[in-house]
Amino acid sequence: MALLLGVDTGGTYTDAVIIRDEREVIASAKALTTRHDLAIGVGGAVRAVLAQSGVSPADIALASLSTTLATNALVEGQGGRVALVYIGFKERDLETHGLLEALKGDPHVVLAGGHNHAGGEAVPFDEDGLRAFLAEHGAGVGGFAVASQFATRNPAHELRAMALVAEMTGRPVSASHQLSAKLNGPKRAMTAVLNARLIGMIDRLIGRAEDILREIGVSEPLMVVRGDGALISSAQARERPIETILSGPAASIVGARWMTGADHALVSDIGGTTTDVALLKDGRPAIDPAGARVGKYRTMVEAVAM
Repeated sequence: MALLLGVDTGGTYTDAVIIRDEREVIASAKALTTRHDLAIGVGGAVRAVLAQSGVSPADIALASLSTTLATNALVEGQGGRVALVYIGFKERDLETHGLLEALKGDPHVVLAGGHNHAGGEAVPFDEDGLRAFLAEHGAGVGGFAVASQFATRNPAHELRAMALVAEMTGRPVSASHQLSAKLNGPKRAMTAVLNARLIGMIDRLIGRAEDILREIGVSEPLMVVRGDGALISSAQARERPIETILSGPAASIVGARWMTGADHALVSDIGGTTTDVALLKDGRPAIDPAGARVGKYRTMVEAVAM
């Protein structure tokens, strides 16, 4: 008998359920989401659902977390202060593709470098320019986004920029080639900026959730629902929090399919911050081919079409 624990942290409430053998919900509970310390709400919901079910924490075989935290943060313009290192592109791209708006006054630098479509170096990377930028802004931001021209064909300049950021600042770095293998550099840069902005927030949520689960006695590793409904490890979610946008609504769609058995349905997830509507077709949620859109921002993250 496998007992699975699911936790969803929304903008208003945190919900917890226990499922037996992937067939039966044996208990559910709700607690207020505590934004100042999300672990309080998570702990309240988990303790309540365990008490209601009579299940021992040690018997939980898998724990998973879905959340609208990343989605809500982007919709509400929240997140940490970041810096963009933009290599081999034109300055005008920043405004044309919405990067200046996404940066919201945070620092950026446009540097020489980048590769061509075949992966050959187009222009040498301006390392001195990056060193000067890091010396000026490194202490004032919580993370960095790095995007280089044709980095999906050759990531050498992004990797070198990442190494310099780590060496000079010790701050986390989001590199565009690690978030998407697709072309379209400005869109990859946008994805990297939003990922960098979310890292601190999602890291705190997952870290505190893991702490509280261990304190309660749930020993299994925590998994996190991705925006396409799949599960990833908590370590992956901490490095690539952008993949958790639309996590909560994606979990709702998967749950609606599981509870009803419907192959074709229109599913509406009405939360405290956003209302999300998606289509279930042939038993599967449709994936947005253009990349997940949250508010005014279009990313290169594979997620449910909403």
